[in-house]
Amino acid sequence: MRSEIKISYFMKIVADCKIPFLEGLLDPYAEVVYMPGKEIRKENLLDADAMIIRTRTFCTSELLDGTNIKFIGTATTGYDHIDTDFCKARNIRWVNAPGCNARAVAQYVSSAILCLSKKHGFHPSEKTIGIIGVGQVGQKVERCARLLGMKVLLYDPPRARDEGDKNFNSLEQIQAECDILTFHPILEKEGPDKTYHMADTHFLNKLKKSVFLINTARGSIIDTEALKQAIKDGKVIDCVLDCWENEPNIDEDLLKSAFIATPHIAGYSSDSKAHATRTVVEQLNTFFDLRMPRITLELPVPEEPILKIHKNSPHKIASALLYAYDPLKDTEFLKKNRDKFDEYREQYQLRREYKAFRILNSKEEDAEILRAFGFQTPPRATDISGNESF
Repeated sequence: MRSEIKISYFMKIVADCKIPFLEGLLDPYAEVVYMPGKEIRKENLLDADAMIIRTRTFCTSELLDGTNIKFIGTATTGYDHIDTDFCKARNIRWVNAPGCNARAVAQYVSSAILCLSKKHGFHPSEKTIGIIGVGQVGQKVERCARLLGMKVLLYDPPRARDEGDKNFNSLEQIQAECDILTFHPILEKEGPDKTYHMADTHFLNKLKKSVFLINTARGSIIDTEALKQAIKDGKVIDCVLDCWENEPNIDEDLLKSAFIATPHIAGYSSDSKAHATRTVVEQLNTFFDLRMPRITLELPVPEEPILKIHKNSPHKIASALLYAYDPLKDTEFLKKNRDKFDEYREQYQLRREYKAFRILNSKEEDAEILRAFGFQTPPRATDISGNESF
């Protein structure tokens, strides 16, 4: 197909104007029309060669049929907003950015666990966490959980079939032993690995102990009504929800019940957005043979990138992780402004991941763990005044 594509400076790309770091990258090589993803219509695509989108644009046959589109790049991990069967039938190349937000989601989950531990008076090392779905995000969550000293059980049927059962656990074991459940599977609406409404009444009733539940995958993995009942029955002690059924029209009662409630921003770091944009642009560059130079993106520096922890603090790790990101701030907004779910997402101030922060005054044993998370720590001791010794 590529041999049939006529490459010229005047190729046309329609791009979602809300994709971070995208503006200006492709303008020297094409006519780029920037517009809100929700407003992209067929008439905008009739003479366009490519689209760069987010989940706000549903690439259905109705949108694409009769257009000149040859390439779709979605700057997201998921791609359930793209009719992949139609694209295959029409020879439209589509790409996503798998794992682009994995570290950001793991950061969110780690902070959520620490918020739960503070509220309920436990240390993460006392708990067993069940990770349901161990793809790129689940693997990053696993690593963070182990750094927090947690016992980890893994459930991922597709990987278990491919790799063997040795490193994976049964769903029954997850339901029997875990204190915390965190969901990270792909949304599958049918088939042997169906995850739509995976956490339904039957699933929740089979839990052997009361649990903390975290969902940062897709809202419909969890049955809203079943979860609300499980909270009332005490089967779910507290829940952390970043993904909801029927977004942005989320359930008001569930919002009130959730301990941490955020508007689908778990993966919203500058680092993850830059990675996603770079991934799809590089794929487009290769597909159309634009011969662009290597893409470098400048990420913003946090307003206060240095944290000085008191030498005698018993909670150095928790302090550092929550300094980088505290989900309770986003929760406070959403609980007061349920009707601004989409607006908050669109205007969200992207956070930075651990590597953007420097932690001072940590003992070497703590510094080793902090470095494993990604933080910067001085190579030698720093006193509480912040005077560094190098």
